[in-house]
Amino acid sequence: MNMNRPSFEDSFGGTYLLVEPGSFNIGDEIGSGHPNEQPIVSVEISEPFFLGVRPVTQAHWTAVMNNNPSKFQEGWSAGLRPVEMVSFDDVHVFLKRLNNEQKEYIGFKGYWRLPSESEWEYVSKAGTNTRWSFGNKDSELDAHGWHAGNSGATTREVGSKKANPWGFFDMHGLVHEMTSDVWQPSHKDRHRQQNSVSSVDEYYVAKGGSWFTESDSTRSSSRRRVHRKDRKDGIGLRLVWEPSEPVT
Repeated sequence: MNMNRPSFEDSFGGTYLLVEPGSFNIGDEIGSGHPNEQPIVSVEISEPFFLGVRPVTQAHWTAVMNNNPSKFQEGWSAGLRPVEMVSFDDVHVFLKRLNNEQKEYIGFKGYWRLPSESEWEYVSKAGTNTRWSFGNKDSELDAHGWHAGNSGATTREVGSKKANPWGFFDMHGLVHEMTSDVWQPSHKDRHRQQNSVSSVDEYYVAKGGSWFTESDSTRSSSRRRVHRKDRKDGIGLRLVWEPSEPVT
């Protein structure tokens, strides 16, 4: 992955970095994960997209939605913590508002959406096949993510741990992040494409682990089932911006 990739900033302080096409194996390639991370499937990421370098913050959510449902609001820097206590359905209202503004970036029109499970895991692995993007040692997790062992039982400011090899923060821990994939109990029926397996009915796939979960849940291939109406203090989101057409 070219480290001088195009990026842009939105008006809420978020940075979005280009993710280039490629292929990778979705699922647990070490053999120590949950059965729902099997079998390993080769997936083709065929189209470039821009992904938020950090999760969506409370400040960003509040500016768009005029409310802040998050549990962890104490302290002067709370606005820089990830938004949480939002449901999948709440997020679709948020996305609709963002897309109604029709802003242009880097010479393109485009739209905001959630990443698919394949896109999310592709970026989390960042060209690696280890348990985390930094390797296989639990002892190194503290430098890269917030989890039950180091968070102090609260969320923390986004982007305050080390980035992964492609320049993305908080892919391991802090808050579980929503994807646009319907929950399936394994990768058995997964197609090999970039887009979601199918649209969310009742349950969606969340990725990345959180401030209150053990280190195992923060692995790149780890996945969790969440109901679309659930609001939890360990679940947030990260945005994709997909360019659609050049500005004429």
